[in-house]
Amino acid sequence: MEFYLLIATLALISIGSVFNSIRQLQMLQQNSYFPSRYTGWLIKNLPLSQTICYFLASVLLYFNLYYVLVVFALIYAVVSIIIAIKTQKNSIKPLIFTGRIKRQLAFYILPFIAAVTLYSIFGNNLVGRISLLVTFILGFINPINTYLSWALALPIEKAFAFYYINDAKRILKNHKNLIVIGITGSYGKTTTKFILNRILSEKYNTVCTPQSFNTPMGIVRTIREQLKPQTQVFICEMGAKNVGDIKEICNIVHPDFALITSVGAQHLETFKSVDNVFKTKFELADAVAKKQGKTFVNGDSAEILSRIDKSNFLVYGSSKDFDFTAKNITYGKTGSEFDLNLGDEAIHLNSRLLGLHSIINISGAASLAYELGVNPKDIAFAVSSLNAYEHRLELKPYYNGSLLIDDAYNANPEGSIEAVRVLGSFDGMQKIIITPGLIELGKKEYECNYNLGLEASKFCDIIIFVGINRSKPMQEAVLSTDFDKEKMFVAESFMAAYEIFQKFADSNTVLLIENDLPDNYLN
Repeated sequence: MEFYLLIATLALISIGSVFNSIRQLQMLQQNSYFPSRYTGWLIKNLPLSQTICYFLASVLLYFNLYYVLVVFALIYAVVSIIIAIKTQKNSIKPLIFTGRIKRQLAFYILPFIAAVTLYSIFGNNLVGRISLLVTFILGFINPINTYLSWALALPIEKAFAFYYINDAKRILKNHKNLIVIGITGSYGKTTTKFILNRILSEKYNTVCTPQSFNTPMGIVRTIREQLKPQTQVFICEMGAKNVGDIKEICNIVHPDFALITSVGAQHLETFKSVDNVFKTKFELADAVAKKQGKTFVNGDSAEILSRIDKSNFLVYGSSKDFDFTAKNITYGKTGSEFDLNLGDEAIHLNSRLLGLHSIINISGAASLAYELGVNPKDIAFAVSSLNAYEHRLELKPYYNGSLLIDDAYNANPEGSIEAVRVLGSFDGMQKIIITPGLIELGKKEYECNYNLGLEASKFCDIIIFVGINRSKPMQEAVLSTDFDKEKMFVAESFMAAYEIFQKFADSNTVLLIENDLPDNYLN
């Protein structure tokens, strides 16, 4: 009987561990499968309760309390299942069961299958006891098996990556006349990509990387799945967190044109300095120069303008007279209007998109499209048909007749300040903001969040911060002003923040959701 009770115990512990692994794999995925970044999250979120379970189970085993042990393992499995389902349901960004996650999950399960099998064969002799110990350690202390499964799966992932990258290179090589456009920047690149795709589609058969597919494997997947023989233009968004990341992508796609939307204090935890950000973003310009192509840069980005020789680039913006300049900008509840100088001619543009940064993004995309021969009238038509992009200053009806400005995907300092000012343009309405602040800004993080808090205090009637500790710089900023402290709230989660908002929402209320951090950042 003891033998069968222990087999049941091992099976239940294994089941519980597999469900607990979902949270660990979720955090590994959100940290781009980098063990070092996952470790950073893990240090702040050590699974102490599981460690306690390990010691309790070990005590029960030591004293041969097998019936109690199997009941304990059953409770552990059931609770683990319930917590896993609830956590994923309430997560802002739940685990996505990609092929990579499925493969790693298989390697996660493998040690348990091996351990239970070995114990079933060898029972309580040395091999069986070792199997018992392994199951207890891996079953209750999940991060150990998360690292192990990552390491076991890594050679397979590298083999897949090698094959897919070479296949993508083959496909591109067979597209003799394909125009490849690379877009990068600290912010604005995804929106600009979609705007450019819409404008160029007036003349060309285009393909662009979907959503925020801006890593080598995301780009490779787009090439392999979406490029067709009739494709004339491929628009490729390029993301980076380390020096050399853009160069790696350029070595795959070999871009003919470049558009660099910005350089700023993004991902400083990995880049270490804005100079490194600039160097990395301009790896794209270096690659284009090798093909005698042209690079368009945003002159309104101070970090770009202060570092370049303008004679080597085509510059767009609104702050000065550039090669392509947006002027006479006006805003309204229906969107924006402005004039754009395109060399010797100017066109008047109307757009539903809100905010100065939207005007700049349109200007950059329109300038490159003009360079590629798109008629100015077609540019104007395409711009007038643009819809707000999902979670980027997207204006839509909301709870109890209120309006929502959904800027959840905006995570840069300048864009966040601009979003707050857009909220402030809604005269005569009650203005509310929900935000957890900004991340991955290194030494500048406190300053940027403090400035965001100051800006919110100028334009908002009600402020709801998310994250007790994370929002402290913004709280301090608001408390330093004469803002009514009774109208500043701090919520532990987005769900709690929405509950606060609902108490104030009516048809005369506009809510700005500014950045929604993944779960690994909220604290």
